Amino acid sequence: MAAVKNVMDVFKVLKKTNCRECNEKTCLAFAAAVFKKDRQLNECPYVDQAVIESLGGNIETLQTMADDQEAGVDALKQEVSQIDLAAAARRTGGVFSDDRLTLKVFGKDFSIDSKGALTTEIHVNPWVVAPLLTYILNCNGLPLSGEWVTFKELESGKPWQGLFGQRCEIPLKKVIDDYTDLLEDLIHIFNGREEKGLYNSDISLTLLPLPKMPMLICYWKPEDGLDSDLHLLFDSTAEKNCSIEGIYSLGTGLVTMFEKLALKHGGQ
Repeated sequence: MAAVKNVMDVFKVLKKTNCRECNEKTCLAFAAAVFKKDRQLNECPYVDQAVIESLGGNIETLQTMADDQEAGVDALKQEVSQIDLAAAARRTGGVFSDDRLTLKVFGKDFSIDSKGALTTEIHVNPWVVAPLLTYILNCNGLPLSGEWVTFKELESGKPWQGLFGQRCEIPLKKVIDDYTDLLEDLIHIFNGREEKGLYNSDISLTLLPLPKMPMLICYWKPEDGLDSDLHLLFDSTAEKNCSIEGIYSLGTGLVTMFEKLALKHGGQ
């Protein structure tokens, strides 16, 4: 019987039409229910029988999310320990010295050695460590295009857009709605840069979580009865320098850190 690592492993085998014939609102909601073992994969009428048979009809989830994250990070560390870190430094925009590859993560040094050991100036958040390691493994070293695109416009972004919106853009907008002034302070913490006049937004901020992975936050304040709006954009080369999974984790990790800092700030 196969074991899946996360909700997206289930989502990938679905038709993604949101037909609701399973009585869930979306295919993603059904995938989440299957992952939690509240539903069975064969309750979707459109999954190929061969896929159902290969998974044994049910999906066995063997680990908690935290366990899965830790196991995933450990596997990535092992992969990184097998590559040429000096060559990786040239691809990723990092520096190799004393058996360590050092990259700037939000402007702070983050190093990994040939044995996979990490050294960092910032808190080791698994939502950031995983995309960092993925970036080291997959970065093609392409120069930035300067063209900003939405997550959905990335080559593999569409199947992930619903989850990205729910786990990243919506909670990020809420943080900014509640703590707009704090956001600008947080940008200084994360070595961001305020932009002027981009897309006519009220606030435009660029972050550099990884050397070749800039992120642009554009926020429009609520006005005249209209709700606020937010778009998170990426350089068009993003998926060439990091997997779509890594980009998703990076965005979610950013939101997680912002939420924690906002809560701490609000409690003062």
